[in-house]
Amino acid sequence: MKKYLLAAAVSLATVAPVAQADTLLGLYIGAEGWQAEPEGSFGNNGYEQQKFNFEDETLTSYYAALEHPIPLVPNVKIRYTEMDIKGMTTLNQTFEFQGVDFAVGSNISTQTDLSHTDYVLYYEILDNGAISIDLGLAAKQFDGDFYVADSNSAVTADVSGFVPLAYARGEVGLPFTGLSVFAEGSMFALDDSSVHDYQLGVQWEFIDNLAVDVAVRAGYRSMLIELDDIDDINTDLDVSGPFAGLQVHF
Repeated sequence: MKKYLLAAAVSLATVAPVAQADTLLGLYIGAEGWQAEPEGSFGNNGYEQQKFNFEDETLTSYYAALEHPIPLVPNVKIRYTEMDIKGMTTLNQTFEFQGVDFAVGSNISTQTDLSHTDYVLYYEILDNGAISIDLGLAAKQFDGDFYVADSNSAVTADVSGFVPLAYARGEVGLPFTGLSVFAEGSMFALDDSSVHDYQLGVQWEFIDNLAVDVAVRAGYRSMLIELDDIDDINTDLDVSGPFAGLQVHF
């Protein structure tokens, strides 16, 4: 994990603060359901990764963001994403995982938990009522495990750590309709590791008054997790699918 921490430190040192576009304090709270279609493989570092047939899952995600008018101080967003997925496969070659050899022909199953929390610091580069652009840095904190079992053996590998990412968000509104389109994402690449997490969607603000704004959101979310030697685990997982949710702005 040292190289990830070094990358984060270099990124923080090279990003210059910019002026805030907000003039009022704002709190955003949201919840989403994500119909994910996972696919991919994982394995111990130095050994062949095994591809699993993962089940489609309805996952959940929750977030809160605080925007303020204080110059040079970034806005803050925290998002929790559930990512507990199940899969199985029939081995056509030996799969060694955590010191256990699963034999050719075995039917093995997995329960993979890569649930995580994103911590985002960002600045509003532009916000003129019709177009908004945010840029910043994020850290994705994983705290999960990989469980693999057949009829004779079962083994679990824990995985935890932080991955730093660059963050960006843009939104374009259609005047007088409450409708807008948005794109939001974070990305990281270093050596043989790569992580991206992005959303593309449409938002309709059906309540808009001085006390509270309420919007429904829907679109597509894609997450790629290619990690090299994180707690002795390599992954190549793609979790993508449509989402829908609700956002409240105070």
